[in-house]
This record gives sequence, C-alpha cells and structure tokens, in this order.
Amino acid sequence: MFDKLNLGDLGKVLEEIQEKAKKIQEESESKIFTAKSGGGLVKVSANGKGEIVDIEIDDSLMEDKDSMQILLISAINDVLKMVEDEKKRVAMNLMSSTNPFGQ
Repeated sequence: MFDKLNLGDLGKVLEEIQEKAKKIQEESESKIFTAKSGGGLVKVSANGKGEIVDIEIDDSLMEDKDSMQILLISAINDVLKMVEDEKKRVAMNLMSSTNPFGQ
C-alpha cells in the first residue's frame, strides 16, 4: 500500500490541503447567518466565526422584557447552531475532497 508513496509529493499535497483549508475558512468566516424568532420580532445575525454582528428587536417588545429575553435566547441559539453546522459542513467537504494518497 505504501510502496508507491513519495514523501516529497505527500508534502506538496499537504501544503495544498492547508492552503485550501485556509481559503475555505476565510470564505466561511465572512458569511453572515441570520436567525429570527417570534415571527420575526427578534432577528440575530452572526458571522462565520460565531460573533454576533447585529441584533434587531421589534419596538413592540420594548415593554415586555420577559418575552424579549426568551426570543433573544432562542434566536441567538439558532444562529450559533447555523454557524456550527456550517463549520461541520466545510470540514466534511474539505475532508472528502482531499486524498493525500491520490487514490
């Protein structure tokens, strides 16, 4: 199995994989994910790094602190799940598209 393995070629392949992974990660981090809760009363956006970049709260919630908190928690959890799912998807795509053994 390993008798045809050229370590020089393997090094090149690993460098290519690393460069591809870096490019994919940068693209993923620049994406914006948005989740809504309460029928759109609360909207939370996060970038691919999982950083919250925007929160929109409908004016009707300003007098109902408890509802606002529940809807914020829900939207934040949803958007962070979206970011995590994207990270998993990117990792799986990277793994499936690279084969250092060339088979």
